[in-house]
Amino acid sequence: MRMKSFSIRCASAAAVTMLVAGCNGSFNPVRDVAAAVGAGPQTAASQDFVVQSRPTNLEYMPIGAAVQGRPTPARTADEVKAAEAELDALRSRNEAAGAAAAELGKTPPPEPVKLPANGSQQTRQKTNSKRKP
Repeated sequence: MRMKSFSIRCASAAAVTMLVAGCNGSFNPVRDVAAAVGAGPQTAASQDFVVQSRPTNLEYMPIGAAVQGRPTPARTADEVKAAEAELDALRSRNEAAGAAAAELGKTPPPEPVKLPANGSQQTRQKTNSKRKP
């Protein structure tokens, strides 16, 4: 009799363990039954912008497939030279502005203010000091 109750405990523990272990996968019978009855979590519909921004086919890109051509055509040699000239002009303006800022930064710092020395007055001591003048 004792052996029989032990096997029932083992069987029930194994069943509970299998049900709990099933919670990690996409197939979960306990969750599915609870959702069907109305006791489980309610799934909300996705917002319109989310549905529109995601593709309908979420498969991975096939390996070895040809990649589509560039969406924009390559620049001509004249366009490349014009872009280089524009970047050179921008660099020279930035270097001139940096040189002007460096020139302004070369000013020496001001001298500290010197307080007049007045020897006739006694120096003020701290109130919690135990020294006597």
